[in-house]
Amino acid sequence: MHEGQTHHIGTLSYLETEIGPPDKEEDSIPRPTARSVRHKYDFFTLDVTLKEGRRLAIRDKCGTSDPYVKFKFDGKQVYKSRIVYKNLNPRWDESFSLPVDDVTRPLILKVFDYDRGLQDDPMGQAYIDLASLLIDRKEEFKVDLEDPHVAEDLGYLLLDLTLVPKTNDEKEEYLAKRNRLVETQRSMKAQIWSSVVSLVLIEGKGLLPMDDNGLSDPYCKFRLGNEKYKSKVAAKTLNPRWLEQFDLHMYDDQTSVLEISVWDKDVGSKDDFMGRAQVDLSELKREETHHIEKELEDGAGSVSFLLTITGSAGNETITDLANYMPDPRERLEVQRRFSLLRSFRNLNDVGLLQVKVIKATGLLAADFGGKSDPFCVLELTNARLQTQTIYKTLNPEWGKVFTFQVKDIHSILEVSCYDEDRNKSAEFLGKVAIPLLRIKNGERKAFFLKDKKLRRRTKGSIVLEMEVIYNSIKASWRTFNPKEVKYLQMEQKFKRQVLVRNLQRVSRLVMAVVNTGRFVKSCFEWESKTRSITAFIMYVLMVWNFELYMLPLVLLSIFFKYYIVRSVMEGRTDQQEEAEEEEQDEDEDDEERGKEKSKSFKEKLQAIQDVCQTVQNGLDEVASLGESVKNAFNWTVPFLSWLAVITLAIATVVLYFIPLRYLVLVWGINKFTKKLRNPNAIPNNELLDFLSRVPSDEELIEYKELKSEETQQLSPKKKKTS
Repeated sequence: MHEGQTHHIGTLSYLETEIGPPDKEEDSIPRPTARSVRHKYDFFTLDVTLKEGRRLAIRDKCGTSDPYVKFKFDGKQVYKSRIVYKNLNPRWDESFSLPVDDVTRPLILKVFDYDRGLQDDPMGQAYIDLASLLIDRKEEFKVDLEDPHVAEDLGYLLLDLTLVPKTNDEKEEYLAKRNRLVETQRSMKAQIWSSVVSLVLIEGKGLLPMDDNGLSDPYCKFRLGNEKYKSKVAAKTLNPRWLEQFDLHMYDDQTSVLEISVWDKDVGSKDDFMGRAQVDLSELKREETHHIEKELEDGAGSVSFLLTITGSAGNETITDLANYMPDPRERLEVQRRFSLLRSFRNLNDVGLLQVKVIKATGLLAADFGGKSDPFCVLELTNARLQTQTIYKTLNPEWGKVFTFQVKDIHSILEVSCYDEDRNKSAEFLGKVAIPLLRIKNGERKAFFLKDKKLRRRTKGSIVLEMEVIYNSIKASWRTFNPKEVKYLQMEQKFKRQVLVRNLQRVSRLVMAVVNTGRFVKSCFEWESKTRSITAFIMYVLMVWNFELYMLPLVLLSIFFKYYIVRSVMEGRTDQQEEAEEEEQDEDEDDEERGKEKSKSFKEKLQAIQDVCQTVQNGLDEVASLGESVKNAFNWTVPFLSWLAVITLAIATVVLYFIPLRYLVLVWGINKFTKKLRNPNAIPNNELLDFLSRVPSDEELIEYKELKSEETQQLSPKKKKTS
């Protein structure tokens, strides 16, 4: 073994190799260095064997580290070793080869400590001068690790290096063989990308006017390596809102710089360039959704988007279930972080959600040959993570662990399965929506997949294991604040059966009010003497003894009445299943009628449909609000109902002891000074914010978990109605 001499260049350690005593067979064979022959050869191959590390730095609280090594050459990552868990003297024994065009460029080694869900900690780095290596000779080196910001001993690595010069013919043969290997892997659909960059393009602000009318027709282009994406055109605006989701793939041997350019669409002439920006993906934390607002060069405006680096395919990734080892100390720290004693620290950090995506079974066959290439996407509001793709199977086993930061305990986890197609967009296979409050911690469960609208059954199921830890006080406080808006939502289109359904929902609410009015009128008209006498006595007693604090008491009595009713009637679901089947039939009828309409006829009705869609959405909002009030009293979401009960109980006590004028004064002062105290505060109504967390009847159908295969078939008596 030969130890190198370490010199310092800037802040990096630089290894200049020494030649030790040669082997007996090689005593008589002088070996020139690469520096002395680089005028003869312009191409080399470097064979690297990473053997082991010794006395590496401690980076974890348990007194060990989880080290891995990255190799970079000419600004690109050429290799990444596997992770060796809880070891300061790791042994890798991994080999790889890379082409070298310029031996004057150094090979960079960086050692990191893997931290699940956190930024990996640096453990040291080194430069290796390739020009000083002996050609055609395997040499063993000890590479000392250094960090300019750390004075401690960081240990060293042991590795073998062999630098081989190549003639032009050998170079062409080597590159052709390498390209054939890549093409073979791609033709077999082997996953050779290292990560998926998932993007949601939201909007642009303050873009440059490029047209004579002082506006533009902007669209965006994204480029990562050889992959590109072009957004739709937003007509006549300087503040476009696109709301598009797409994926790009990262490869280890390609650049990690995401290029963004904005263009103005011109009909009949070349599109005008409006601005550009770049994002270095190597600086972003993986498996986390970043909200980025990137300024374009030269003050040409800004572009806002969500970006997540996810979907790693290697055996040793930060989300791999095979290597997942629950750490009791880490779990204890999470529980302490969300304990009641820390309820008033970082109120937006409500909790933590961990999802283990185990496998899926019986998925829909989307490709020729009766197979699919499935991958799984997990969405929690605007956070979006993704598994790797498993090729040519209907029963994929992903084995991944994902962690989400919970900002609102009333959020919905959406898990979708897709079939990957290289030359076009992914094909939808199935979806399931899971409210966080319905999760049973540690339970491994199979969920039957539904269609995009979450109303009908589709083929297959997915096995998940979930755990959510949250702070109840933070969750309650967050309930009375504005709900986070999801940027990417399914666009609502006008449909006859949806309009009819919304009219029926509003009609039910109106009939409830009408029936109440009829009951009061019957008391006044003495249709039943017993009922009228009872109502009259209660009315006199209530008016005579009424105090303001009694108002929340009346609401509390309604809550407790429905709590008792719910306890007695729990398990009754027949009515909801019948309603679901009716809506499924209506969807089928609408699809059949839609096929009969011609395109021209749709264009003639477009204006009428726009008006009808506005009416449809308005009816939906009114019906949803009324159903949310009903479901709050019905204890549909116990957490919200108990929160309302506690709030009303506190209101009763406050109204009993504090005069109303003081309360109104405090409320008014708060409203008037809120903008002064916090200029960025969002105007809100606490009651409406609370009701926005209570699901409507339509949402309850979407979140309903399918129990058996029976729901896949429609009711025979309703299947044919025309």
